[in-house]
Amino acid sequence: MSLALFPMAAASGTSMPQTQGVALGLENLFSWFQNHIEVVVAILSAIVALVGAFISRQETQKQRSLQLENLRHNVDAQSLGWGNACIDVLNRAAMFARTRQHQSNDASFLQQRINMMLAISSLVERGRLFFPNIDPASKGGEKEGAYRGSRPPILDALMLAYYEVEALTRQGGPTADNSGDFIDDCRRLLVSELQAHLDPRRRDTVVDRYDDQRMDHRSEAIERANSLKTILKSRRPGLSLGERKETVQ
Repeated sequence: MSLALFPMAAASGTSMPQTQGVALGLENLFSWFQNHIEVVVAILSAIVALVGAFISRQETQKQRSLQLENLRHNVDAQSLGWGNACIDVLNRAAMFARTRQHQSNDASFLQQRINMMLAISSLVERGRLFFPNIDPASKGGEKEGAYRGSRPPILDALMLAYYEVEALTRQGGPTADNSGDFIDDCRRLLVSELQAHLDPRRRDTVVDRYDDQRMDHRSEAIERANSLKTILKSRRPGLSLGERKETVQ
């Protein structure tokens, strides 16, 4: 019996110092916290501030992305509204060209032609807000900023239709269907360019996505616009495309 109790006593004797050591360690830890409470509070505050800053940054990035997407949506919506107005005006211009000989008199014909030209000219100017000139440093340095460089094909389509309407006469000249078909070709070029501009698969930035359009597509569009210019010059030999007022350049 005495031998059995000895190990128990020994075990009890070793556990008591360990318990006292743990208690002493906790007491020292609490004492350290009490003596350095300001340091602890500062560290915790810094951690909370870092977490808050990280969350705030993530939220700011989300808000910026949302604002950018909203801006892009608004620009696309306004571009689409402008494009719809262009399609309507060019359709009316083509019909006007096909029915010009049926106007009751010259005064009525001239008034409708002027109204059509004003509508197209206004659309060209409004279109500059969405489709800036290409290579502004290449030419027109003496002009205002929006008129330097070359018009993009989408605005060229409008201007070529403008020139055709301007050259229309009530009688004579190209046939009515021939003039209407030419304006229809201008409309098709405009629609193709507008569709490329609104394509959601393109990843260009909002402000200059048309200017950064894929070069192969832009080259094709410019080639098509130049082809229409050549056709217009052959149809209207006396027409000078360079001598125009600033409002229709």
